[in-house]
Amino acid sequence: MEDQHKIVLVTRRSRLDDLIARFNTIEQAKFYVEHMGADFTDYEREHRTYQAAIADAEGTMQRFGRVQRLDRAFLPNFLFPPESLIVVLGQDGLVANTLKYLDGQRVIGVNPDPTRWDGVLLPFKVVDLKTVVPESLTGRRSTRTVTMARARLSDGQELRAVNDLFIGPRSHVSARYSLTLGKTSETQSSSGIIVSTGLGSTGWMRSVLTGAMGVASGQPATEIASLRKQGFAWESEYLYFAVREPFPSRMTQTNIVFGKVSTSSPLTLTSQMADYGVIFSDGLEQDYLEFNAGMTATIDVAERRGHLVH
Repeated sequence: MEDQHKIVLVTRRSRLDDLIARFNTIEQAKFYVEHMGADFTDYEREHRTYQAAIADAEGTMQRFGRVQRLDRAFLPNFLFPPESLIVVLGQDGLVANTLKYLDGQRVIGVNPDPTRWDGVLLPFKVVDLKTVVPESLTGRRSTRTVTMARARLSDGQELRAVNDLFIGPRSHVSARYSLTLGKTSETQSSSGIIVSTGLGSTGWMRSVLTGAMGVASGQPATEIASLRKQGFAWESEYLYFAVREPFPSRMTQTNIVFGKVSTSSPLTLTSQMADYGVIFSDGLEQDYLEFNAGMTATIDVAERRGHLVH
């Protein structure tokens, strides 16, 4: 029955919520923002719009099932029911962050403020939920598969990424590691490695390749040029990696700086960083694994897939 359907509404704190948490009261927050010369009313408008979107979304979805609201801070420890429908009230980053913690559940990305936010992962508005939710609950709405990246450490820890993984130093120093792809290995020093999914290929990876092509001489390789221009499909069963600013020296090489990663051809890295190595996903530095001397990381395609309603 429809009233037995479980719908999880994922939300986030607004900028105003964060300011109040920092300064204790809205008055103190307002004083700080205006003292810095910014427009506090913009924070208030954004907050009101988002709260109204939450209320409208909950009111609409309660007609189709039991709705539970979940703040993004609780995502890592929340157990999503297997058959639940997940509705994420944007931005794009919140959708990506949510997908990492799911195991096949369908996700509806909703833009709470289309005049303010763009959104590749937010194809719907709140008003669309009255149609999209019942169609998704009854299987009448198609989904798009999203391939994720996975980092597995030699101590058993794992980290998944919807957009990209970063492997490197936690601060502005050089990363040191040995890298193996297929039968080729070398020791490198760089500012880190980006491993991109298809979904993330038009983001950080594009900027890395654009910079590399800008300083490279000669005709760029067709594969790199194509990837930089249009990325690759979200459901692709492979990833791409790029080494940022590799440094050649007597002890470090720069032959393996770009390539394709798959389940059958993973990327293996062994850290040579004493105590400052990290692996983080999707640009969230607080969502990381320590990657210090002697630790080995295997980077490949995650078994889990994201499923975005469209």
